[in-house]
Amino acid sequence: MKIPHHRAGDPLDDIAATLANAGCCVLHDMHSTKASADVVEQLKAHMACAKVSKDDDGTEFYPGHTRRISSLLARSEGVREMALNDLVKRLCERHFGNNCERHHLHVSAALEIGPGARKQILHREEDPFDFFPLPRPNLVLATMWAMSDFTAANGATLLIPGSHTWDAQRPPTQDEVVAAEMPRGSVLVWLGGTLHAAGANVSDSWRYGIILSYSLGWLRQEENQYLALPQHLAAEMPNEVLDLIGYPMHGSLGFYDPRVATQA
Repeated sequence: MKIPHHRAGDPLDDIAATLANAGCCVLHDMHSTKASADVVEQLKAHMACAKVSKDDDGTEFYPGHTRRISSLLARSEGVREMALNDLVKRLCERHFGNNCERHHLHVSAALEIGPGARKQILHREEDPFDFFPLPRPNLVLATMWAMSDFTAANGATLLIPGSHTWDAQRPPTQDEVVAAEMPRGSVLVWLGGTLHAAGANVSDSWRYGIILSYSLGWLRQEENQYLALPQHLAAEMPNEVLDLIGYPMHGSLGFYDPRVATQA
């Protein structure tokens, strides 16, 4: 199965149906050249400080020759705008359906894959929640924003379309793996049950992407958003950002005493 492609302006029903069927799709025209350049500039100093390991252990989850930073909402106004994208929000609402009252941000990370980086181990975004048997309920939706062109040579994300419907006895085969090639400004969207991995970079250029994933509002977030966006910065953020990182209660979950919170 190939990775389907849509334009950002295509009908929501069509995009949601494609995503439900294939478990992934590429959305074109999601980010302007200027907006992408602004985000890269806002994160430039942080990325420059990220450690790049030249040694690589093939059994490790993260390959060497890569840069990775998190806590992006605290570091970039542009990423905050990306995280609040309306089309992605509506896809989350469709995907999660009645499984939650609201969803929240699960992970934010900027990733640069350098020349010589190996292929990552295939995995699912929902793997931390292994107490649910495969195929799991809808728990996570992920996006990868292309800050540079993604090609098969420079490490474009690898996916197995349709694998979100598999049970634990269904192993992947190499011929089912497809590279999500897409131009800068595009966004790859995939469901939490879809097998995927960063591709090997056999080119002489760096591949730059930003992952923003979302999960059910009652699940523990993989990235601790309350520490990733410190309270002194959270106090300056609009309510829609605070809603996104999980400040509102989800049913009876998440209560606190505001008299204590304001003293912190």
